[in-house]
Amino acid sequence: MGLFDRLFATRTGNATAPKTPQPKKEVESFFLDADASSSMGNVDFMRRSNTIRRTFPGTADSPGNKEMVAEVASMESRLERVSEGLGGQSSQPEQAIDLTGGIPKPVKKTFAQTMSQAELDQRKKGSAMGVNVPGGTAAIKQEQAQAGAIGQSQPQISQQASGKAGAIDPFKQMVRDLNS
Repeated sequence: MGLFDRLFATRTGNATAPKTPQPKKEVESFFLDADASSSMGNVDFMRRSNTIRRTFPGTADSPGNKEMVAEVASMESRLERVSEGLGGQSSQPEQAIDLTGGIPKPVKKTFAQTMSQAELDQRKKGSAMGVNVPGGTAAIKQEQAQAGAIGQSQPQISQQASGKAGAIDPFKQMVRDLNS
């Protein structure tokens, strides 16, 4: 029988005859326990506990080698031994010594008071004037007097309007004023 024989063949009674359904076999069902059904590998190996020993070098505050021994299982861990001086471990809780015997300090009550305009002006010009200046306010007043004397003795530069945008005539005039 070839490939095309099935396509072009006339149908006979055998092919179209209804088939009687055959009864299905009864399949027995079974269940696996939790360890057998899991695909995690060797469960007994994972359930056993391991002892882990870690060593640390000492510090200047606590010289000598330090050791921490822990018992670790898959679901729990237990710290068996920790050397003195390792972080997270305290031998005795430190108690702060309280000399007041539980008596609280009295609260200092402060209220805003009205201030006169003269006092406000005095506070405004007081401390902020000479911050970070050697010599304080006296040095600042002396510098201001010197700057005022120099400002009066320097000739004023005359500002001339240029006729064109981008002209360098004002710059040339500035150079002449500096050189003279």
